[in-house]
Amino acid sequence: MNDSTTTPAVAAIPLSANPRVMVPLGLLALYVIWGSTYLGIHFALASYPPFLLAGVRFLCAGGLLFGYLRLRGVAPPSPRQWRNAAVTGILLLGLGNGLVCFAEERVSSGIAAVAVASMPLFAALFSGFYNDWPSRRESLGLAIGFAGVIVLNLGSSLSGSRLGALALLAAAAAWAFGSVWSKRQDMPSGPMNTAAQMLCGSAALLVMGFGGGEHLPAHPTAHATLALAYLVVFGSLIGFSAFLYVLKHARPVLATSYAYVNPPVAVLFGLLLAGEHVGPFDLAGMAVILLGVAVITLARQKPSKLASISPPPAAQGEAGRG
Repeated sequence: MNDSTTTPAVAAIPLSANPRVMVPLGLLALYVIWGSTYLGIHFALASYPPFLLAGVRFLCAGGLLFGYLRLRGVAPPSPRQWRNAAVTGILLLGLGNGLVCFAEERVSSGIAAVAVASMPLFAALFSGFYNDWPSRRESLGLAIGFAGVIVLNLGSSLSGSRLGALALLAAAAAWAFGSVWSKRQDMPSGPMNTAAQMLCGSAALLVMGFGGGEHLPAHPTAHATLALAYLVVFGSLIGFSAFLYVLKHARPVLATSYAYVNPPVAVLFGLLLAGEHVGPFDLAGMAVILLGVAVITLARQKPSKLASISPPPAAQGEAGRG
């Protein structure tokens, strides 16, 4: 962190690079896009096995982004940054996303989104290990959001397997720890951070997939392949880049608040595109969840976190963060 950042320096930041503008836009992208990816995974699983689905998704997205950045002259990560990107990519993508795909073979996309909504609670716990406990207002927002998840879950029959439920909780914990840990490491700068994590995460996913006996489909359906393409472009290239930007410029509790919004968004997409039913508990849960997110968003930021508008020394280079 560069605690010497002053108000005039903040005012000099172009509007397009100002976190006061880009963080809300990034959160909006995370809320809508990642809310829809649960249904996208559901459609893609009709032809693709879970770990290879995630592995191909991030291999394509990471390869495209890495190649584009290298053509633009962006320097590759250092060996230390590759190591940190590998650890984070395995946690966020290998375990976080891979286990969600695995679980969605056993539970519905809406239930998966609801279970992953426990992730901000894990993030708050892991942040506390670094003496960065949530403020009182953030804690209140977390409690309200979790209560909303419970209300939302009351309107559905959680009939998925116990293995699927455990996989979702493990995915939430892995994603939360990776998010908190990476904020304190020397990571690649800007979009190269996204590309490196996706390449490393895809390698782990492909090893898990092929090692577990999965095979790529010989004749995938057009519907499933289109869903995979959507996950590559929107869920990975756009969504994951937005997440890393928000994670860099906001407190972990706010950066992970999308997990509370994704369940109602996933339910709405299921209603519109898959004909799923929305009952009174679902509507009440959505309202409570959004209230919790509003409380977290309006929580007062610590001065040390506001100073992260300027990239730390490790982020200096040709590409800015996000």
